Amino acid sequence: MRKLLNTLYITSPDKYLALDGKNIVIYAEKKEIGRMPLHNLESIVTFGYSGVSPALMGACVENNIFLYFMSQHGKFLAQVSGEMKGNVILRKEQYRISDNEEKSCGIAKNIIIGKVFNSRWVLERMTRDYPMRIDVEHIKQISKTMNEILKSISAASTLDELRGLEGNAASQYFSVFDNMILQNKNDFYFHERNKRPPVDNVNAMLSFMYSILAGMAASALSTVGLDPFVGFLHRDRPGRISLALDIMEELRSVLVDRFVLSLINKKVVSSNGFIKKENGAVIMTDDTKKTLLDAWQSRKQETIKHPFLEEKIQWGLVPYSQAMLLARYIRGDLDEYPPFMWK
Repeated sequence: MRKLLNTLYITSPDKYLALDGKNIVIYAEKKEIGRMPLHNLESIVTFGYSGVSPALMGACVENNIFLYFMSQHGKFLAQVSGEMKGNVILRKEQYRISDNEEKSCGIAKNIIIGKVFNSRWVLERMTRDYPMRIDVEHIKQISKTMNEILKSISAASTLDELRGLEGNAASQYFSVFDNMILQNKNDFYFHERNKRPPVDNVNAMLSFMYSILAGMAASALSTVGLDPFVGFLHRDRPGRISLALDIMEELRSVLVDRFVLSLINKKVVSSNGFIKKENGAVIMTDDTKKTLLDAWQSRKQETIKHPFLEEKIQWGLVPYSQAMLLARYIRGDLDEYPPFMWK
């Protein structure tokens, strides 16, 4: 299994990144404020405009370090990466499957099964851990409804049908998301999922962390030789990392949603770290982003047993494990793509 390396996150748009020997150097107002050895990094993620020297870009390509440029709100803008790895035959087969709706539906179905299964598990886990603080009966009913949707997903035969069922399941899940917020309810509440732009503190955190997860998925797919821009559930759109969005669907609830809920319920974040703009958009301060990313780095290091591989791996390697399994399926080494279904 691949070794988990570090990710460098640059949250302030006024930073400049340069190369000094084998080190990345971070400047602010032309003064050096930090440096890190390149051999410790697997990716660099910048938010807002951060200048990067051509020499550093070249070093990232040479050392296979992914360099991502995101908007200040976390929207993917562009990436710099090295030579695509893997067999061209693998990618050609990926493109053939993407052009075939029936075959695409087979992969997409398993992805959505994994997503709904994991979302149900998050609800069931809450009823087990906090039976005196949440409406157990109501959440159990929602979980039961989602289980019925799972049965329909298994019988779905078109992508449109799958998308409708996935949307129904997501609506059920998010209808009780606010129930899982146990602290600071005046400042951290959830009425509905909104993202362009997020208009409350919880959605701001979810959108930001989903973007981080999408970047991780894109890096993992590129590493195993797949094209992160050509998906099966998410169809082709210029500039969209469609396959990365596919892979992250089954990981949203267990990786990001639980993470955001834990930060709120443990009072790691406060309302002081959010700014509401005139247009209603809510953005996080740089300090709050740093708090999230520091906690995320720790979460990525935690060890779990992968339910399909039956190996102990770090949470941060789960996107890579799924990318690897997808590549194995496309090569014909597996009968079907096994989604990540955690308990």
